Amino acid sequence: MNLTLHVWRQPDAGSAGRLERYEARGVSPDMSFLEMLDVVNEGLIEKGEAPIAFDHDCREGICGSCGVMINGVAHGPMAGTATCQLHMRSFRDGDEIVVEPWRARAFPVLRDLVVDRSPLDRIIEAGGFISIATGNAPDAHAILVPKQDADSAMDAAQCIGCGACVAACPNASAMLFTAAKVSHLGVLPQGQPERDRRALGMIAQMDLEGFGGCTNYGECTEACPKGISLETIARMNRDFRVASLRARPESAAAAGAP
Repeated sequence: MNLTLHVWRQPDAGSAGRLERYEARGVSPDMSFLEMLDVVNEGLIEKGEAPIAFDHDCREGICGSCGVMINGVAHGPMAGTATCQLHMRSFRDGDEIVVEPWRARAFPVLRDLVVDRSPLDRIIEAGGFISIATGNAPDAHAILVPKQDADSAMDAAQCIGCGACVAACPNASAMLFTAAKVSHLGVLPQGQPERDRRALGMIAQMDLEGFGGCTNYGECTEACPKGISLETIARMNRDFRVASLRARPESAAAAGAP
C-alpha cells in the first residue's frame, strides 16, 4: 500500500504547529497504525530529519498510552479499537490520512502527536482508591459481591485512560473517564467508605482541570476503545447528588450531628 500522510508537527508546547505531508510507501496491510508510523520515522531518521513523536507502550490496547485523531476520528475508523490495534487494512491503497493529536484545552500539545494527559492522573489521585487493612490477603470469598455488581464494576474498570472520550467530545468533557473511575469502585463493598468523598473529590478535580461539561452527545462512548457505557455517567451523577446532599450542613443537623 502507498499512502499520503498529513501529520501534525509541533516542536514544543510553546511553538506553532502545522500539518506536514509524508509519503508512506510499501505499507503492509498487516501493519498496525503505529508500526506504519515507525516505518515513516525510520525513513525520516535516515534522511537526518526529526522523527514524528507519538505516545505508545504496550501496543496491545491495554496501557492507554497511544491515541491520535485519524481523519478526525479518535483512534481511527474501527470501533472498539485503540490506535495500536488499528491495522492498515482498514485503509485503501492511495488514501490520504490526516493524523493529529488529541484536541482539548486540558490536553496541551507537548510535541507533535504527544499531549499532556496528566490531568487524568490528578483526577484519579483525588479519589480513585479504597481503604484497606494491611496484613495478610483476605480470602477471595470473605466479602460476597453480587454478580450484577461485579459485572458492572468490571465493565467500568476496563477504562484504560487513553483520553479518547475527551478528544471526541465536542465539549472536551472528561465525564466518561471520571465516571468509569468512580463507578468501578463505587459499586463494590470495598469502595463504600470513600464513596461520597470519591464522587465529590474526583468531579471537583475534573472541573479544576478545565474539562468541559457533559451534554449527552454520546461521542465519548462511541470513541472509547473499551466501550464504556453512558450508564457509568448516570451512576456517577447519582452518587454526586447523594454525596452533595449529605455534605450540606442542614443534612448533618437533621441527622442530629453537633
